[in-house]
Amino acid sequence: MCWSATADLAAGSVVGALGVACAAGAVRARRVRDLPLAALPLLLGVHQLVEAAVWEGDGGSGTATTVWAVIALPLLAAWVPLAVLSAAPPGARLRLAVPVAAGSATAAVLAACLAAEAPVAEIRGHTVGYAVDVPNPPLLIAAYLVATVGALLLAADRTIRLLGVLTAVGAGICAVLWRMEFVSTWCAFAAVVSVVLLAWVRRPAAGRPAIA
Repeated sequence: MCWSATADLAAGSVVGALGVACAAGAVRARRVRDLPLAALPLLLGVHQLVEAAVWEGDGGSGTATTVWAVIALPLLAAWVPLAVLSAAPPGARLRLAVPVAAGSATAAVLAACLAAEAPVAEIRGHTVGYAVDVPNPPLLIAAYLVATVGALLLAADRTIRLLGVLTAVGAGICAVLWRMEFVSTWCAFAAVVSVVLLAWVRRPAAGRPAIA
């Protein structure tokens, strides 16, 4: 979440462009299994562009708010662990069983919650707050973090593990600043994620699966 519609548009465009470069790099390197993870910045860029529409609509419960919530909650909860699993070498996949299971279960619960009741966005100073009715929020948040941050930290590739560390630190900082209703660090964090993944895609790695 950025601090204005303009900031979201600018950051979303930059992060999205980096995402296109990441995805193109994976395709050029013929590493099809890396593509879901390489495309993550593209998804984050789209997410920020959607939030620009939330700002322009002054929050509420419209289509932009729903799309934002779908990407942020069930989609990312399932996408991240499955993307890490896809990029992992065969011998390093078993360790990802818990994050993948947590992501699938969390995504199912969050999708059901969003289907039952539309999320509501509220402009709060320099941030946007989103209200989503979910059961047992502490447990659901813990499962979400196990799925997303946990999958990155358990990756076989050291660059992806570094991404997990950055994600954990960034999530904590963003949460603190959001509670202060101050400028969120999400835009800068998404950019960091994109740069790290771009470096990962461009780095030759023996044993990464290629398109047959």
